[in-house]
Amino acid sequence: MRTPLQKGEKILLLTHSSWTSLIIPAFFALLIVVAGLLLVYHFLWVWGWLVSLLGIAYWLLRYYTWRVDIWVVTNFRVIDESGFLNHYAKESPLDKINNVSYDQTLAGRLFNFGHVEIQTAAEAGATDYYNVNHPRRLKDTITAAQAEYKNWQYGYQAAQMAAAINMRSGSDASGGSGYARTADAAAAPGVAAELEKLFELKMKGALSEEEYNRAKARLLNH
Repeated sequence: MRTPLQKGEKILLLTHSSWTSLIIPAFFALLIVVAGLLLVYHFLWVWGWLVSLLGIAYWLLRYYTWRVDIWVVTNFRVIDESGFLNHYAKESPLDKINNVSYDQTLAGRLFNFGHVEIQTAAEAGATDYYNVNHPRRLKDTITAAQAEYKNWQYGYQAAQMAAAINMRSGSDASGGSGYARTADAAAAPGVAAELEKLFELKMKGALSEEEYNRAKARLLNH
């Protein structure tokens, strides 16, 4: 994979397009190699070696093009990457993916390849991956990664809440009365619970980012 990973990012799955896409190129390359050898041994044409080498070069080009045509699932995003001489990469952040589905034709079920569709919150709406090897595994890995990512976000949100509450407690300890400090300490779990509810509403789409930030500010500054 040529796309650099971010800090704390790890690869959960790397998969290619189906190996069946190599059948026709392999057959064609074999024909070229055989034709070149026939030119050498039956017609004594020395340039037949060059024809055979061209067949081998064609096969290597198609093989390495297949090798770099990959889909990668990390704990942050899904990466669609391709291109041997050039480079193409498209990313779908896990928190922007709304739905993942896959389908397979009869041949796809026999040889385990298919089509995966990712619906995102972006303007494009959907991203399609065709001829994916083990499409169900790709779909299940993305779904599991989304769940883990949400748990990570909850943990990050909890750490932010704890930091905010600790800052307030420290401020009260330096200038507030003992009664005020006790009241804030008692209210802290309730504030944390309310913030967690707000975060869940944002993740479900019931609150926009702006609405969430306003509500969070009101709770932290009550």
